[in-house]
Amino acid sequence: MASKFVSLLIFSFLLAMVPKTCLGKKSGLATFNAIDVCWRRNPNWVNSREDIAKCSAGFAGKMINNIGKDVNKYVVTDPSDNAMSPKAGTLRYGMTMVPGKVWISFQKDMEIKLERTLVVGSYTTIDGRGAIVHITNGCLLLYKVTNVIIHGLRIHHCRSQPASSVMGPGAKLLPMSKMDGDAIRMLGSTKVWIDHNTLYRSEDGLIDVTLGSTNITISNNWFRDHNKVMLLGHDDDFKDDKNMKVTVVYNRFGPNCHQRMPRVRHGYAHVANNLYLGWEVYAIGGSMSPSIKSESNLFVAPNSGSKQVNSFAPLEWLILDIHKSSNAGKGIWNFKSVGDVLENGASFNETGSGFVKPNYNNEERFPVESGRIVRQLTRSAGALRCQGGSIC
Repeated sequence: MASKFVSLLIFSFLLAMVPKTCLGKKSGLATFNAIDVCWRRNPNWVNSREDIAKCSAGFAGKMINNIGKDVNKYVVTDPSDNAMSPKAGTLRYGMTMVPGKVWISFQKDMEIKLERTLVVGSYTTIDGRGAIVHITNGCLLLYKVTNVIIHGLRIHHCRSQPASSVMGPGAKLLPMSKMDGDAIRMLGSTKVWIDHNTLYRSEDGLIDVTLGSTNITISNNWFRDHNKVMLLGHDDDFKDDKNMKVTVVYNRFGPNCHQRMPRVRHGYAHVANNLYLGWEVYAIGGSMSPSIKSESNLFVAPNSGSKQVNSFAPLEWLILDIHKSSNAGKGIWNFKSVGDVLENGASFNETGSGFVKPNYNNEERFPVESGRIVRQLTRSAGALRCQGGSIC
C-alpha cells in the first residue's frame, strides 16, 4: 500500500510540472500554445469568428479595434481578380469597395491568382478559416495602415510586379512602383497580427517589416522552401526602424529555409518558442545595433554541409550571424539566448551585454514555455483545416 501511495505521489508531482496553459481539454487533443488555447477549443468558432481578435499576444497586443457592431462582414465567393475594376464577390472588391472596418471570410476552397499586388486597408481582417485559400502571384502590401489581422491563408509563388496602378482601399486608384515579390510586405504600418498562415516559394521575402513599421506579432506560421524568409528593418540607413518592435512566436521554420528567420536591422525582436528545422546560411541575423532576445526556441542544425556564415564567424552550425556592411559596426549589438534548446550540433554566439527584455504590457504579455516542448507548441503551425461544428 505504501509503495502505491508513493507512486501516486510521484505521478501527481510530474503531472503538476506540465504547463497547464498548453494542455488540451480532451485526451488526444493537440497541445495548444497560449494563443491557440484562447479560441481553438470552441467548436462554434464559425458563429464567433471575431473572438479570435481577443487572443493575440506580443507587440501587436489585443486586436479588439477590429471587432464590434460597426464591422462589415464580407464573404469572398469568386476567386477571380481584376486589379483596376474589382468585381463584387472577389477578395479585391472586399478590400477596396467595402467601407469602414471589414471582416473578410471565404465561402469555399479557392486559389486566388492576384493580377497585381493587393493593398490591404486599416481595420481589415482576412480570415481564411473554414476554407483552403491559396494566394499567389500579386500577394499582399500593407502601406501605412493599422489594425490588420491576416489569418489562415496559404501564400506562395509571389512574383515581382511592374509599376502599375491598382484599386486600393476606399475605392481609390493607387499608382504602384515596382514590387519585389514579397508574400506580405509592411511599410510604415502598426499593430498587425500575422497568424496561422503557410508561406513559401516566393520571389523575394516571405514577410518584410520595414520603413517604421512596429507593434507587429508574427505567430503560428509555417515558413518553408524559401531562401530569405523574414526581414525586420528596411536598410542600414533607415534609422527610424530603431523604434521597431516585433514578436516572432510559435512559428515553424523549415524544411528548406536558408536564412533571415528573422534578420533584424536597428530595432527589437523577441523570438520565442519557434522551431527551426535546419538552415543553409544562418537562422537569426542582424545589423545596425539591433536587440534580439532568442528565448526557448528549438534549433535543429542540418545534418551535413559546412555552414560558413561570413568571413569571421565560426564555420559550422552557427545560428546567430552578424552581417556588417561597410557602414555598419556602430553601437552595441545585443543578441541574447535564454533557454534555447540546441540539437544536432547547433551553437549560439551571444553578443553585447546586459539583459534584453521585451517589457510587454499586460495586453501583450504571454507565457514563454520550455524549449523542450516547442515541437508540440508548433505542431499546428501554418494554415489550419477548420470545419464548422468542430474544434480547429
